[in-house]
Amino acid sequence: MSEAPLGRAAEEAIAWMVQLRAGTPSVRQKARFEAWLASDTAHQQAWAQLQRGLGGHYERVRQAPGHLRDSLLHSEPNRRDLLRGLVGLGLLGGSLWLAARSDPGRVLLADLRTGRGERRTLTLSDGSQLTLNADSAVDLDLRAQHRLLHLRQGALLVQVAADPARPFVVRTSHGEARALGTRLMVERQAESSRVVVLQHSVRVSQPTGHHLDLQEGQAAALQPTGIRRLAGDQRYRADWLQGQLSVLDEPLETVIDALRAYRSGLLRLAPQVRQLRVQGVFPLDDSDRTLAALAETLPLRIERYGPWLTLIGPRG
Repeated sequence: MSEAPLGRAAEEAIAWMVQLRAGTPSVRQKARFEAWLASDTAHQQAWAQLQRGLGGHYERVRQAPGHLRDSLLHSEPNRRDLLRGLVGLGLLGGSLWLAARSDPGRVLLADLRTGRGERRTLTLSDGSQLTLNADSAVDLDLRAQHRLLHLRQGALLVQVAADPARPFVVRTSHGEARALGTRLMVERQAESSRVVVLQHSVRVSQPTGHHLDLQEGQAAALQPTGIRRLAGDQRYRADWLQGQLSVLDEPLETVIDALRAYRSGLLRLAPQVRQLRVQGVFPLDDSDRTLAALAETLPLRIERYGPWLTLIGPRG
């Protein structure tokens, strides 16, 4: 049976509903929501459709059993529990719940998520320290037999607590990285996943049985066609931990993709300039400053339409 696709606008509408109904939203949160709503007609349509399904039943949510009501209306809710609750109350259709099994749906329901411009560091139950980059999502599976992190979106950096009895694995749809007592970064991209070893060593592998051992400073790309070792010391790719984007002769589209996780509104890049080569160190937490620096050094024209839309194209 095929899984129903869940559009990005629908995912984001549900995520906003979770945030806005989880308590009293802040002024900044309300402003971000209004910006999201105004940035695309698809957002407005998705929000209206969701509210048509929820609005008339909101009192039913308030009258739900105490544990479910608290999950839906108060403290930061677990998305899995919240959506299960909505389905149980008949507020979301079965097709939408099935859609949560798609890749975008799994991102929405991940155990840990970060928003735009948010980096988050926490200590896991095994003592490992995990940091998520902005706009990232990960599921945790820490058991007596193993420690598994499934990266659904974005990037993570983990300082693994030594435990020879329990291997530590970071998995994506492209393969996995296995480590014991080490520090590594894993980044999920559209067509591949990048693994960078920051300390000690890591073994990367794929379901085909193909594997590669990496030492400190080395990196590899896990691709559908196999594992490709990346040249040079790749540790600079973890500079996002300090709020910096370090770029060594990469296409402009790579830089813009990194900025999207730190910038609200739409950021559109014209095909004519996507392959312009970029080198430098740029601030992630001040994307306007980064765009200004790019416009000064490259033949670019940047047009801003309020906070909703930024167009980047060739100058002249």
